[in-house]
Amino acid sequence: MRTHHCPALLVSAPASGQGKTSVTAALARWHTRQGRRVRVFKTGPDFLDPMVLERASGAPVYQLDLWMTGEADVRARLHAAAGEADLILVEGVMGLFDGSPSSADLARALGLPVLAVIDGSAMAQTFGAVATGLARYREDLKVHGVAANRIGSAHHATLLRDSLPTGLHWLGALPRDAALALPERHLGLVSASELSDIDARLDALADAWSTHASTELPPPMAFAPASPPEVPRDLHGMRIAVARDAAFCFLYAANLDLLREAGAQLKFFSPLAGDALPECDAAWLPGGYPELHLQTLATRGDLHAALRAHRDAGKPLLAECGGMLFALDALTDREGVRAPMAGLLHGEATMQTRLAALGLQAVDLPEGAMRGHTFHYAKAHIESTALASARNPNGGPSVEAVYRQARMTASFVHFYFPSNPTAATRLFRP
Repeated sequence: MRTHHCPALLVSAPASGQGKTSVTAALARWHTRQGRRVRVFKTGPDFLDPMVLERASGAPVYQLDLWMTGEADVRARLHAAAGEADLILVEGVMGLFDGSPSSADLARALGLPVLAVIDGSAMAQTFGAVATGLARYREDLKVHGVAANRIGSAHHATLLRDSLPTGLHWLGALPRDAALALPERHLGLVSASELSDIDARLDALADAWSTHASTELPPPMAFAPASPPEVPRDLHGMRIAVARDAAFCFLYAANLDLLREAGAQLKFFSPLAGDALPECDAAWLPGGYPELHLQTLATRGDLHAALRAHRDAGKPLLAECGGMLFALDALTDREGVRAPMAGLLHGEATMQTRLAALGLQAVDLPEGAMRGHTFHYAKAHIESTALASARNPNGGPSVEAVYRQARMTASFVHFYFPSNPTAATRLFRP
């Protein structure tokens, strides 16, 4: 394999909520409309931003995380993208220097230039101080330019631009406009599939960017080849039923790719639409929003029984986060409404108004060590002894239990399968 060259930017900010996704989506949609092939990545664990960015770019969005996905996986995905793309965009996570590894760590390791997005709605000349801090905090970081979000007027934009010191390149601004906003709920952005006007919003963002900001491509950079861990071909001929709809929508594209590469046939079904459990050798209930669809899921007694029969037959089943909530005896939403669930794992959960857990997770399973993350608002009481307990690599307080009944594995952890392809495929093997 040879080194590929492609223009690339890592879009970051001083904090969450500054407009990283909006700017990344605006750039992706505008350049895609010009006929360019844009490949977008998301730093760190996230299911929701990639849905919007996939819609903006027209191509699947993959995760990049030096710890969860591993540096070899990161480099291999970027090298492959550079071989087919005209522009690579990487949306950062939280603030530029937040977390370990941070967006800055990723940019430094790969040599990615940074586009710093700053919410300028409540500031003027202080904008320059914040931008200078981002650019100068680490000497090994290259800031390509600075853009403002939610500006009030052309004069406001001028004040922000003129506050930048020499050497920091002003790339423009997005105006404060409700038509440009991406709606949010408790776990982040509303899923792109739930927004009937998502394309209109993305086009409006692209139009606003082209009017008020720079559309020039950054200079090309080199992406060297890399070899990620090999995927065992030990799922050949296996049928894996995967729940996928608005209640079960947290699916990493890389996880689906890995199962297919291992030889599995994926059979998607929608519990919300009334689909029966497909004929399968293994099943997967991914995370999502079961709490927003309590009554529909509660009426699926046929599916509940089919899943219990699947488990009792000793067939593999993975239930992750929202999938585990559906697997419990009952789930109570934020309004106090309680509904019966599938009864695969004895216990109940209640949705809270405050975040219950957040952080990277490492788990040693009988199948092997796997990595992933947790992010949820549910408090669960489960009447089962844990098979294993996760650990947070940063020493954070969020650590999740993993439960095992027969060949069913259930946890609040969202696993990233390429972190250990062999262990991942073993989860689905009889």
